[in-house]
Amino acid sequence: MVIKKSTTKEKASKPEQPKQEPHPSEPKPEKPSTPPPLTMKQLHQEIQTIKQVVDEHAQLIVQLQEALARKRKPVASNGKVQIKDTQTGTVYPSKNNAYQSLLKSGELKDLIDKGVFGPVPEKNTFGWYTLVREWPDRFEEVATAQNNK
Repeated sequence: MVIKKSTTKEKASKPEQPKQEPHPSEPKPEKPSTPPPLTMKQLHQEIQTIKQVVDEHAQLIVQLQEALARKRKPVASNGKVQIKDTQTGTVYPSKNNAYQSLLKSGELKDLIDKGVFGPVPEKNTFGWYTLVREWPDRFEEVATAQNNK
């Protein structure tokens, strides 16, 4: 049986340091005392303060929304294409506006009942083209100043 000697030095173990106990003349650290429970009056004041903060935040949110609304530009037609309904004489600022207006007014009820505009006509983004295919003689484009350029 061959015993190999280790070439690495064994680590010297560190002597354990004894735990230091506080000297009898030193005061022992005190446990933190818990605050006394809140009274009903104090709770009421806390609740009122929180309500006030919430109201201030709500007002701030409304002010920010109004500021954003003032900065936004309203949706407007580019004015290049206006549509005239030859049956009623109404001029619509755009093709989609003509479709949406007629849809909301209920004039397309017969076509909706046939299912021409799909299951959800309000979400049909190509409703104008379907409308023109169904009523080809009812609508015409109006000449605008931008069209003549």
